[in-house]
Amino acid sequence: MGSPEAMLRATVNRLGARLGHGLADVAAELAVLAQDAPERIRQEWELFQEEVRAEAERLDHSSTDSSEVPHSQVESPSVSTADSTPQPIIDRLRAKVAEISQQLEVRS
Repeated sequence: MGSPEAMLRATVNRLGARLGHGLADVAAELAVLAQDAPERIRQEWELFQEEVRAEAERLDHSSTDSSEVPHSQVESPSVSTADSTPQPIIDRLRAKVAEISQQLEVRS
């Protein structure tokens, strides 16, 4: 084995070499990403625009569909807003689970 000074210098040299290779690999990956980025951004932008157009069409169709429904079938504003919140739905589900649980206990 070499002297402690030689071991320390060897350790520093090896760490530097390993870090150097790691940094070179990271730099190469970044270069590849930088080359691909404009094309990928363009593709994502086109996809986003298509999604917006499709959503706009869906909204147009849903608004025309609801205008074709007779007034008697459209929800009136007097409907309780409590039914439109999730809490009543959760309460009904809990009651149903409790009922099913009791039925299962009776069978056991």
